[in-house]
Amino acid sequence: MSEDEISDNLGLMMESIILVQQRFSKILEPADFAGSTEGVTLLDAISMRLQVIGELVKKIQKADPIFLLGYAEIDWKKIAKFRDIVSHHYEHVDHEIVYDICKMHIPKLNEVVQKMRNSLLERSARESSRIGKRSKARGY
Repeated sequence: MSEDEISDNLGLMMESIILVQQRFSKILEPADFAGSTEGVTLLDAISMRLQVIGELVKKIQKADPIFLLGYAEIDWKKIAKFRDIVSHHYEHVDHEIVYDICKMHIPKLNEVVQKMRNSLLERSARESSRIGKRSKARGY
């Protein structure tokens, strides 16, 4: 997977993080997920986006196992594992766990994914600049 593909996957991850944060803003406590039809709908919608995030993590891990190691402040294996639970054992998704993920972990994930994307963009800009300088030096 090229850096452009990783950057694209991180962009998709950011879209899901933003949707999770927007949807979670209506939830004040774990019971809000279970106390109404709207709460259950939000739980389903948020769980789906957490599944998407986990799938994107798995894609990046598979394509470039070393990349995520540079961002050890996030437990990438837990994100991928939660994706598996949502995908294959949805009946075991606990609204209190989803609440904890949204409250305690999504803000940090948001911060780290932004840092990752910025790092890739900076690296790409440096590479483009270096190629441009070589081309000028050769008279292209």
